[in-house]
Amino acid sequence: MEIATERGPAYVYVDEAADARLLMVLTHGSGGGVDAPDLLAVRDAVLAAGGTVARVVQPFRVAGARAPGSAARQDEAWTTVLAELRARYPGLPLIQGGRSNGARVACRTALAVGAVGVVALAFPLHPPGRPERSRAEELRGAGVEVLVVNGDRDPFGVPDPADASRVVVLPGEGHELKKDPARVGGIVAEWLRAFTPVR
Repeated sequence: MEIATERGPAYVYVDEAADARLLMVLTHGSGGGVDAPDLLAVRDAVLAAGGTVARVVQPFRVAGARAPGSAARQDEAWTTVLAELRARYPGLPLIQGGRSNGARVACRTALAVGAVGVVALAFPLHPPGRPERSRAEELRGAGVEVLVVNGDRDPFGVPDPADASRVVVLPGEGHELKKDPARVGGIVAEWLRAFTPVR
């Protein structure tokens, strides 16, 4: 489906679970897409656990840009998309998340959109080689439960366990989390048990 926002259209790919128990909304990183291996693995695991999953291509990517621009504008468009999805799937607990830059958006907007949790895949703690420019406050400021899944070889750094509700560090994984995506999906599905009974 296409959802109009103040920053242009967003494309949304929805996989509906029969008798859904939650709504999971996922998005990509700055230069990536919603078909990244870790996002697809999380989609599959959440569907199997009884969740409806929406994967959102943000307006900046629809327009062909590789960088999101202003965080305020990105967050504005995201909240518009989430308002539409919440209206289409009322009453379901909302978990939102994404990989890399998408994880940052999910953290920054969690309270504004009424999410009960955030899944942060490959959270970019700092620009490569610039640990003094930490983004840990986005994790700590989410205001909801946050699951972080990062690889120990991620050049963007690995959040401290104190920065989120749960931080899982996968040995041998880089920023792409592509060596064992099914493991990433399994970690997310297990974490979701805290929010709703799963099948």
